Amino acid sequence: MAQQQISEHYQALVDMGSNGIRFSISDLSPPTARVMPTVYQDRSGISLYDAQYESGKKVAIPQAIIKGVLTALLQFKRTCEDFQVPHDRVRVVATEATRNAINSEDFRQQIQSATGWTVEMLPKEEEGRIGALGVASSFGSIRGLVLDLGGGSIQMTWMVSENAEVKVSPKGSVSFPYGAAALMRRLGEVGIQGQDSLRKEMSANFEKALQDLDVPDSLTKAADAEGGWTLYLSGGGFRGWGYILMSLHSISPYPIPIINGFQVPKSSFLTTLEPSSDQEETFRISSRRASQVPAITFLIKALTQSIPSISQIHFAQGGIREGLLFSSLPATIRAQHPLVTATQSYAPPSTAALFRILESSVPLQKQNSSGPPSALTSPEMLTSVVNLLYAHASLPKDIRAAAALRSSTTGLLAHANGLSHVDRCLLALVLCERWGGDVSPTDELYLTKMQELAGPQAAWWAKYLGGIAAGIGDLFPAGVVREGEEGLVKITTEWTDAGDGKSASARALLLTISMVTEGREGMLEDWLESMEKKGKKKNWVEGKDGWGLKVTTQAKKIKK
Repeated sequence: MAQQQISEHYQALVDMGSNGIRFSISDLSPPTARVMPTVYQDRSGISLYDAQYESGKKVAIPQAIIKGVLTALLQFKRTCEDFQVPHDRVRVVATEATRNAINSEDFRQQIQSATGWTVEMLPKEEEGRIGALGVASSFGSIRGLVLDLGGGSIQMTWMVSENAEVKVSPKGSVSFPYGAAALMRRLGEVGIQGQDSLRKEMSANFEKALQDLDVPDSLTKAADAEGGWTLYLSGGGFRGWGYILMSLHSISPYPIPIINGFQVPKSSFLTTLEPSSDQEETFRISSRRASQVPAITFLIKALTQSIPSISQIHFAQGGIREGLLFSSLPATIRAQHPLVTATQSYAPPSTAALFRILESSVPLQKQNSSGPPSALTSPEMLTSVVNLLYAHASLPKDIRAAAALRSSTTGLLAHANGLSHVDRCLLALVLCERWGGDVSPTDELYLTKMQELAGPQAAWWAKYLGGIAAGIGDLFPAGVVREGEEGLVKITTEWTDAGDGKSASARALLLTISMVTEGREGMLEDWLESMEKKGKKKNWVEGKDGWGLKVTTQAKKIKK
């Protein structure tokens, strides 16, 4: 009975793409529906695009390929039955390769006869819109151009996604036959002599697309003000390129092995490679994907020639599957911030009261450039810290800090869709310090790389907030602030002179903690001592020559 109640919220999807067929079952039950947790997923490597070409000529999908597809679908149908997915909550969706197949109707009829499932054909324009919604599900907010690279085609549109409102071009998206597999075939046909002409054709088409999509003036002005367009890229071809860039990152090894939320500047995006055995050994790069690198490189060159003003590139996991799921959610759920949603199930009883205490420890920025980054002190980040304040309390003391450090990548939040690498990194550093920040040698390299990714200033502030969180956790070990105890502790901060005659911007902070100490003797002193230690140069991020603030403390005892 319990399993039936759970499975009522399951949604099974089959995404029949050009380069492969993806199978998934997602749990859309509250409170985590916004991050669309995956219960089951699999992929068949059958390329419906490649199957339609023999000796350079287009042919019908061979019966042997159709048989392989049917076998995979029937296996997934058994899996859906085992998970008790309601029959009316299974969707089979097909895109360009099936849509353009010579024997498309017969192919879809065979699927229905064998499985009882009707294949939904996404029109070209709708494919782009749904893919863009998949990208929207992958981030808390979006403002920029969205491109989805499949095997047979690439779709382009603009998007502004904030809260529950997702705006895209009223014309949907513009589709071009420049998918990774299709472009490989085209490059083979034109040869080296025809590459320049093909690149000019592609660049001209991309330029025209920007005009045809009716990009809002506000979005164009924002791009000008920010030094260029922000691109959001999805699809297997772009994700493969992202993993290659990740392997070449200046921070090596790159600590977050998740493509969604990975970002690079334009200079890194333009890195060009030739296929090699090294690429085939790159994490998450198959031999097929490695063979497509020349085509993807060619595409990127044409793209950047047509959109020369590019600032940042964000990689997204979301595509057709995620777009279909996201579009089915109510607006109230889509409006939720993914970071808060992903951590909500771990929230302590007195989340609101604990949040107010933590928030009060954040100094006002004003004109001081030494303050914490906004990503670290946003309401969503601070709420998530509070939500996970006790998530690792049941673990042995030896591994709490290490488990917290990895919680955002391979731990509690590994499943969460929609988190940026900045969010994952900063949250992990705060939680690690919440448990003392002492990790074993096996985790020291990982901690160092996460600090490098955050940057020294943000990493030090993460240590500061982690120290505050540790004190809160000690004071309220069950996460309960009893009625009448809201004033048990108060925290204030102010910028001060560093003691060397320099101005208040010389990186010094006065931390004042007022607390009812009766029955809690020694707790306030221990807490303040630990915070002062974080301001010692030897404890700065990257050591004495690194980054940190001198922290002076002041205790005030409150009488009941």
